[in-house]
Amino acid sequence: MKNESTTLVKKLANMIDQKKGEDIIIFDLRNLSPITDYFVISTGLSDVHVRTIAEHIIEKESPQHVEGLEAASWVLLDFFDVIVHVFSTDAREFYGLERLWGDAPVVEYTSD
Repeated sequence: MKNESTTLVKKLANMIDQKKGEDIIIFDLRNLSPITDYFVISTGLSDVHVRTIAEHIIEKESPQHVEGLEAASWVLLDFFDVIVHVFSTDAREFYGLERLWGDAPVVEYTSD
């Protein structure tokens, strides 16, 4: 059975894909962390691309909190049950969220 966060995570991943975000990964954190149900992690090709992806999501889905939009090398969009991370290539490699949350199940994402 789908819940609201499962529906939202797929919608957000699709929005990233619409703006040509790369390497979209969805981690299912429901049994690992009390902070959120899912992380969506993606890469933009430049700071402008990162900002464009983030602004597209903000325009359509009103997150509860936004961090990093000004610098735009790592933008975090907090929807409580889903947290979206949009990184530049260098920032994604540096912070390594995939390594930190590597025990989490990965949700299969395919573009529509």
